[in-house]
Amino acid sequence: MAADTLIIVPTFNERENLPQLVKRLMAQPVTLDILVVDDNSPDGTGQVADELAASNPHVHVLHRQEKNGLGRAYIAGFEWALARQYEFIFEMDADFSHNPADIPRFLEAALQEDTDLVVGTRYLNGIRVINWPLNRLLLSLAAAQYVRLITGMPVSDPTGGFKCFRRRALAAIDLPSVRSNGYSFQIELTHRVWRRGGRIAEVPIIFTDRFLGSSKMSGGIVREALWMVWKLWIENALQRHPRVPVPQPTSSPNP
Repeated sequence: MAADTLIIVPTFNERENLPQLVKRLMAQPVTLDILVVDDNSPDGTGQVADELAASNPHVHVLHRQEKNGLGRAYIAGFEWALARQYEFIFEMDADFSHNPADIPRFLEAALQEDTDLVVGTRYLNGIRVINWPLNRLLLSLAAAQYVRLITGMPVSDPTGGFKCFRRRALAAIDLPSVRSNGYSFQIELTHRVWRRGGRIAEVPIIFTDRFLGSSKMSGGIVREALWMVWKLWIENALQRHPRVPVPQPTSSPNP
């Protein structure tokens, strides 16, 4: 059975996590493919990915020559996916902070609500974050409020990185024009879908910070997100609502 779902997993020094992640993804009750986008990891993650792909036709690898940011890795993965016939295209971290068992719930939401984007949220109706220090949690909560206040985008977790895009949503975005990385990349992609009138659903998830490897968070990533939000507001003509009205489902005529 050909998969219409692709999980894009950017990697940089994730050789400890990748084999187990692939195993967990392949155990899900849905048919899916995996694209590992490796940024020339010095720890040999790319070689591990090639070995996994050689033994499993559902695993694919895209090698990049240098570490150039999360956003650039995802853009490369999106372009790879759009060149093929995938309908549902996921963003997912390699460090198990995102639970593979949530994937069927994302797909269910996408199908039932005919969404353009499903966002995994840590903050809808409560906080579901494990293994974060208090200052990191407060920073993330403040960032979410900051984005909503400036842009008007009604998403509870705009910086989250566990997402499922519909093919049509990514195809409508001028991907080469997306230059942001890190937190700001997640904000920008969601905003671009939203301001075009795309349907967005949120699925509550439990986020568990990594136990193996090191975080890629940096001060530069935070600073980029701070100014990117204002740029998005300006691009949306200083409006805090979609420039294209969100389409409403048509009701069936009464018999």
